[in-house]
Amino acid sequence: METVTADYFKGRGAQFNPHNKFSKSNYVQAFPEVLDEPMLVSQKTEIIYTYPKTIINKVESTDIGMAYSLNPYQGCEHGCVYCYARNTNEYWGYSAGLDFERKIIVKKNAAELLEKEFSNKNWKPQPIMLSGNTDCYQPIEKELQITRSILKVCLKYKHPVSIITKNTLIIRDIDILTELAEMDLVHVMISVTGNDEKVRLLLEPRTSSYTKRIEVIAKLTKHGIPCGVMVAPIIPGINHHEIPKVIERAANAGATTAGITIVRLNGAVEHIFKDWLVKNFPDRASKVWNQISSCHGGKVGDSRKSVRMKGEGVVAESIMQLFQVSKTKFMQTNKEFKFQLNYFNYKAGDKQLCLF
Repeated sequence: METVTADYFKGRGAQFNPHNKFSKSNYVQAFPEVLDEPMLVSQKTEIIYTYPKTIINKVESTDIGMAYSLNPYQGCEHGCVYCYARNTNEYWGYSAGLDFERKIIVKKNAAELLEKEFSNKNWKPQPIMLSGNTDCYQPIEKELQITRSILKVCLKYKHPVSIITKNTLIIRDIDILTELAEMDLVHVMISVTGNDEKVRLLLEPRTSSYTKRIEVIAKLTKHGIPCGVMVAPIIPGINHHEIPKVIERAANAGATTAGITIVRLNGAVEHIFKDWLVKNFPDRASKVWNQISSCHGGKVGDSRKSVRMKGEGVVAESIMQLFQVSKTKFMQTNKEFKFQLNYFNYKAGDKQLCLF
């Protein structure tokens, strides 16, 4: 692993670029003692445009609960240090570390590809999740509005869509979301991992504050948009004790459902997270690490279906019990949302020739 600098990169989750497992070589600062100046590393976010041939992903995992996902962006400037999506950055030739936060791949033609799929008479409507990988409302969306264009296509064809985000930018699209909600075509989950803003700034450095996210739930609910809270990921020893308060605040704001996962550190995320943990919580790093391991059969990574999200063992069971008790106590209106599939119209894009 390559250490970029001894200084802590404020505003970033990862603090270095671990080697890409698919790369045959990488550059390192091997002999810093002979350099007159430190190795220069750009801290600016780089936007990389791409034009894929397909945009909808078939979700094979039974843990997700969605048939399809759609990711307008790869890489995420939010910088959440625990993010499992970091590993997918390696397929693009970049590191899962700082590269994931500083090199954002934009799928410029996402809306066009989606409309092409919807206009196919063989397409069968099923809820599509925005996004299964990185946040569809990350900072660059404010300028590019690709997620908004995708929602417009969903509204045009009356196609169901599910959204998960931790950014208040979603409020910008409340006009489209309200129309979708009137037909039971949208459901939103707002990710809230705790209440301590100091921890958030370390854990999720470029995200909206927890307070603002709760306010988003209230605003969406006010406009009739069904909304829930995702208390994830839970990191034992860091934020597990905040579960009750998060659910209480979300329920008071109007959330009608809640979800949870326990952190798992697959691939390069293991090294990125451990480096972050030791630097930010040296007094409890070993205890937190051991508790995460105890939730995944002695390993911090976990790829086992039906187990990987919720974990196992005493620590995981206590977390899940706390979650269930909190949901029962504060979210008494908890109800299952059902998408409407019968409104879908693949002919919505047809041009009509009017003869007078």
